[in-house]
Amino acid sequence: MPPACFPSPVPPGAGWPGDPATAGTPVAADPAEVRRLAGTAGSEAELDARVSVCRACPRLVEWRESVAVAKRRSFSDQPYWGRPIPGWGDDHARVVVIGLAPAAHGGNRTGRIFTGDRSGDWLFAALHRGGLAVQATSTSADDGQRLISTRMLAAVRCAPPGNAPSPAERDTCAPWLDAEMAMLLSAARAVIALGGFAWQSALAALGRAGLPVPRPRPRFGHAAEVALGNLLLLGCFHPSQQNTFTGRLTEQMLDDVVHRAAEHADLGRPSVDL
Repeated sequence: MPPACFPSPVPPGAGWPGDPATAGTPVAADPAEVRRLAGTAGSEAELDARVSVCRACPRLVEWRESVAVAKRRSFSDQPYWGRPIPGWGDDHARVVVIGLAPAAHGGNRTGRIFTGDRSGDWLFAALHRGGLAVQATSTSADDGQRLISTRMLAAVRCAPPGNAPSPAERDTCAPWLDAEMAMLLSAARAVIALGGFAWQSALAALGRAGLPVPRPRPRFGHAAEVALGNLLLLGCFHPSQQNTFTGRLTEQMLDDVVHRAAEHADLGRPSVDL
C-alpha cells in the first residue's frame, strides 16, 4: 500500500506506484483537448499518462477530488489517488475487459481500475481462476498483481457521482476509449463488457474503429456474443454488490464468460506463478 505521506489527490510525478504521468504531462481541460491529446498519443504509455491527468469534465473533477479529501472512514488513514484511472494490464492483450467507471473508494482511492472494492474482488478472482491474473486479489497499486494477456479499462475514466456519468461526460471521455481500443485491436480477440453501459460504449468505440457492428446494435445480455470480424464481444452482468448479493450474477456465471473469452482468444491456462 502506498505510504500515507502522499497528498490526496496525488499530484502527477509524485512517486505513486505505477503513476504513468509526470509534472510535465499535458492536461486536457475541455473536450477539444481530449480529442487532440488522445489522437496524438504515440504509445499506450503516453496515452495512459494523458488520461491520468485529464480535467475536461468539471463535475467529475470536483467529485473525484472531494471524495479523495473527505475519504471513507475505513480508509481515512490512506492516501487517495483522486485522478482519472488509465487502462491497466498487457499492452498487447488478447482479452480486453471494459467497465463503466472507477468506484469512488475503489479505483479512485488506489489508482488502479477495479482495485480495492467488492466488484474488483469478484472480477480479479474470476480472472485468476481463468488463468488471466497472477493473483486472486487486487488491493493496491503496489501489491504485485499482474494480468496475463489481458487489459482492463473503463468507458469513463473518473469516478462519477452515483456511478452515473452524464451523456456529455461519456462523450467527452470517448476519445480516450477510442484511442486505447485502436492501439489494442491488432492483438485483441475478445472483449468482455461489464454491464449495459460498457456494452454500448464498446460497440460505439469498435464501430468508430471500423469494425462491422450490426445494425440495429445488438442488445446487451449476460453471455451475449457478437462476432465483429475476428473479435468477439461478450456481455457480462457487472459484478456489483447488487448483482452478486442477489444472485443475479454468480461466480460460475462470471467464470463462464471469462473462460469463453480466453478460449476465443486462444489462451491456454498459463501458470499463475510466472
